[in-house]
Amino acid sequence: MKNKLPYILLFLIGGAFVLLFATGNNKLNRQLDNKVTFRKNDKRPYGMFVAYNHLKYLFPKASVSINKFEPDYWDSLSSYEDNQALVILADRFSANESELEKLIAFAENGNDVFITARELSYDAKNIFNCKTLSNDGFFDDEINYKSDSLLLALASPPFDQNLEYSYPGKSMSSKFSSIDTSITDIVGYDEFGSPDFVHLQAGKGHFYIHLAPIAFSNYFLLHKNNIRYFEKAFSLINPSVKKIVWDEYYLDENGGNNRKNDENGWLKELLKYPALKAALFTAILALLAYVLLEMRRKQRHIPKVTKPRNDSLDFVKTIGRLYYDKGNHQNLCKKMGSYFLEHVRNKYKLPTGTLDEEFISNLKFKSGAEESEIRGIISFIKYVETSPAITPEQVTDFHKQLESFYKNA
Repeated sequence: MKNKLPYILLFLIGGAFVLLFATGNNKLNRQLDNKVTFRKNDKRPYGMFVAYNHLKYLFPKASVSINKFEPDYWDSLSSYEDNQALVILADRFSANESELEKLIAFAENGNDVFITARELSYDAKNIFNCKTLSNDGFFDDEINYKSDSLLLALASPPFDQNLEYSYPGKSMSSKFSSIDTSITDIVGYDEFGSPDFVHLQAGKGHFYIHLAPIAFSNYFLLHKNNIRYFEKAFSLINPSVKKIVWDEYYLDENGGNNRKNDENGWLKELLKYPALKAALFTAILALLAYVLLEMRRKQRHIPKVTKPRNDSLDFVKTIGRLYYDKGNHQNLCKKMGSYFLEHVRNKYKLPTGTLDEEFISNLKFKSGAEESEIRGIISFIKYVETSPAITPEQVTDFHKQLESFYKNA
């Protein structure tokens, strides 16, 4: 046992050394989550969990809510009330002229609009009479900005003294290259002394435009005493506000900073591998070729159909020849009389059960035919029922009487 003890100790020491090395190596390889979301519930470095929840601490008497709708379609704000604040945070403030007019009308009624965004839309820069320039230079596919640090300063006035705040993270900031000093007050600078935070009066209210949204991220605010930067910047908002709305309309509209990457991440991963990329494009081309080929209409041969013949005349000739060959003139006259009475019932709505003077008078009144003509037809119908035989001449005369009635009645 004594001989084995050194080997056991050596094994334990070696195992501990390997474990410590592996653990230390993992810590060294552990990287900061660089995903920029600007989401109020995101606790990652570049989320806004701290800023959103700190609003309740700065404004304890105000209600804090969320908005995802365009200006003037808010659930929690009213364009006709005062003492309200709207906080708009996005990588790009993409408001158009119509939306800006609604925001200005909202501010003029005695409300504050706090905008923090790295980019401003053309209409926003035109209405606020300013120009901006990005400090980031460029960014790659992972939205890793060139600058790896940020330093901001608050101006005096309106603050008691010039205060600087910095952190070793992403910059994601811009600066004002031109402003209208007659309507604009500078309240903050970047590390080069260029304005990046300004104030504009709007009627009874105010606009605050801030060009470094990353300064309100969890990483920046939790670095050293940077939470003071947030508190001082938002202290410009009227302290007696009753409502504060955290606006995510422009954040959702622009897709955030990494939402597009999140949604397309699987595709980007596939395209990294040449074989998968080639297979994907081959499948797309094959599917496209199949769709194009199947667009041709498949149809079986349609046989030629001859034009239908009108056999009505042949039918009439056949029936006529049948009666002529048989010579049953009485039966033919009965059918002609029955057809006449059916015609009277359908067209003139007269009962034909009793062919008396009243029937003749009613038929004359409704049809307008001569009474003598009607009497002749009715008399022959009664005659056919009792006569033993009918001659061809009588059939011809009866037919002429009926044709005259049909034509003139």
